[in-house]
Amino acid sequence: MDTTVTLRTGDPAPDFLLRDHSNRPVRLSDHLGKRVLLSWHPLAWTNICADQMKALEAARDELEELNTVAIGLSVDTVPSKSAWAKKLGIEHTPLLSDFWPHGEIARGYGIFLEEKGFSARANFIVSESGGLVFIKMYEIPELPDLAEVLAALRG
Repeated sequence: MDTTVTLRTGDPAPDFLLRDHSNRPVRLSDHLGKRVLLSWHPLAWTNICADQMKALEAARDELEELNTVAIGLSVDTVPSKSAWAKKLGIEHTPLLSDFWPHGEIARGYGIFLEEKGFSARANFIVSESGGLVFIKMYEIPELPDLAEVLAALRG
C-alpha cells in the first residue's frame, strides 16, 4: 500500500462538504443519525472503480435496511462524475468530487496518494454519531468485498 491511514476506528470522521455528480452539496454531518459508508475509488472511468460503485447502487435497499447511506468519492470533477454516473446507471448513490482543492478530503482521511494524484481505494464506515467504526484499505487493482462491509454493518 502506498499510504498509511492516520485515522483509526473510534476517531471522529472528518466532516466535509463536497458536490455530488448532480452538483448538489453533500455534507457528511447532514447524515448524523444514519451510518455512512464512504467508499473511495481512485478514478472514474476504470473498470474496477465502476464495479465498486455499481455494487453500492445494487446494494442500496440492503444498506437502507441497515440504516446506512453509501457515498462514492474520488478526485474526479463533477462533470466527469455526472457523465460516469449516467453511463453506469447510478441514480441513488451520490458520487462526490474531491477535485478542488485537489484531494483535500482524501488527504484529511490520510489516503491521498501524492505521487499518483488520486486517493487510495478504501472503505470507511461512519457511525450514527459521526465516529469511525470500520476502515479498510485495498490495493488499487482490488475490488472491495461489499459482503465484508455488509457483515461489519450487521455486526
